[in-house]
Amino acid sequence: MDHSELVERFISTHFPAASIAVIAGSTSRGERTASSDIDLLLIGEDLFDDAGSSMAATYAFGGEIFEVFAYTGAGFEEWARRSIAQHRPVIVHMLVEGMPLRTDEEFAALRAGWSAILAAGPTVEAKELEFRRYVITDVLDDLRDAVDPLERQVLAATLFEKTAELMLLTEHRWIGTGKYLPRRLRALGDERLEELSAPLLGGDLSRFADAAERELARAGGRMQAGFTR
Repeated sequence: MDHSELVERFISTHFPAASIAVIAGSTSRGERTASSDIDLLLIGEDLFDDAGSSMAATYAFGGEIFEVFAYTGAGFEEWARRSIAQHRPVIVHMLVEGMPLRTDEEFAALRAGWSAILAAGPTVEAKELEFRRYVITDVLDDLRDAVDPLERQVLAATLFEKTAELMLLTEHRWIGTGKYLPRRLRALGDERLEELSAPLLGGDLSRFADAAERELARAGGRMQAGFTR
């Protein structure tokens, strides 16, 4: 189903001053599920009545849920830069990968500029990578020592998240949260993803810990004694 007409009606009702509108997420990719919402990026200099420059809000409209990310030009720049620094540039991905519904004369240059930044991948300082290795080392040891089943499940989930992020960042790839983390991880190849995920999905947490340890070694190894925060 093409949601463009509904989205345009939503924008005309709630954000008529938007000069750029981009439909993102599963709606733009044609991969909607029963619970999918409509992710919408809006940019415009007159979007807000007050002195605000950004807003993230959820709306119900036309039988759909809209997740709206709205910015002035300066607001988008600020939040995009923040997300790049955190290695998780959600709104930049929305701009670059989404389906444009409204554009202005600056849109092409804006998209091209941020596309280049996305393509370059994240820049991570050595100290941050060391800290991530330190955290993974600690969680690994806790998982190997834990006997309580619930503790083991929680530690395993944490270890997967932290290890996956380290794998991506050491390969200069952007990270993500929730369902987007394994999706990003697939870009590294099926073999590495399978090696890490198969024992976790199969409930073999000892073998999963071994797989995480191998990825830790690939990134520089365990980090404990001598590490300074």
